[in-house]
Amino acid sequence: MASTARFLVLVLACALLGGNSCHAARQLADTTAAPAAAVPGLPAVPTLPTVPQRPAATVPPVTLPPMPAVPAVTVPQAALPPMPAVPSVPKVALPPIPAVPSVPKVAVPPIPSIPNANIPMPFLAPPPSA
Repeated sequence: MASTARFLVLVLACALLGGNSCHAARQLADTTAAPAAAVPGLPAVPTLPTVPQRPAATVPPVTLPPMPAVPAVTVPQAALPPMPAVPSVPKVALPPIPAVPSVPKVAVPPIPSIPNANIPMPFLAPPPSA
């Protein structure tokens, strides 16, 4: 019961929030109603007091020491020895793959047939009695 009530509340919320209010907005825009007068029994809403503005915090200027110059790094040009040759892999003769032996032919006996007997099945209705 609780899940049904929750589902009903969810459906109503979706219908109210997901509805198209364009037509209602057009009607409200077309009708020019006079502004509502103040209710005589209620006092006016007080305005919020103004909060004085605080001056923004200022950061004093800081003088930084000069950065030392970074020396340029030079890489000396050196003559590299030639790359050695990669040794080749020797050619090896692989032995022949042996043949897969064949499976001998075997005569399979025939499957015996199920006799056509009137065996009642547990899920079928019983045969009508004569």
